[in-house]
Amino acid sequence: MKTIQQGFTLIELVVVIVILGILAATAMPRFINMAGEAGDGSAQGVAGALSSAASLNYGQRLASNGARGTAITSGTSTCAALTPLMTGGALPAEVAFVDPTATITCTNPAGSGGTSTGCMVAHARGATAAGFPVTVICTD
Repeated sequence: MKTIQQGFTLIELVVVIVILGILAATAMPRFINMAGEAGDGSAQGVAGALSSAASLNYGQRLASNGARGTAITSGTSTCAALTPLMTGGALPAEVAFVDPTATITCTNPAGSGGTSTGCMVAHARGATAAGFPVTVICTD
């Protein structure tokens, strides 16, 4: 009567483990670098949301003759003044202004808008420490 051997030999198991180790060692740096890129993507998303919120705020102030919305003026408003425009009144936990006290400077302070020179948003684990710009439309 023949006996049938089932299972893998020790050498086959060792070879498979070595191959998996080599694959893991080559793939790991790619996953580690993605954390910084994901943080940057998150910060860019928040910068876009703040820019959109500032645009909606400008439209609301314009439609109501200044009765509704938040006044954002060039030279007196800081980046922290944009935070209440976000849903919930706060930025996400790991995203913050690079300098919340930076003064908003619009190209046309008369109210037709412009790009903020001081408001930059960065992620705590992002690869870009300088942050991403927030476009602000001045209301007054």
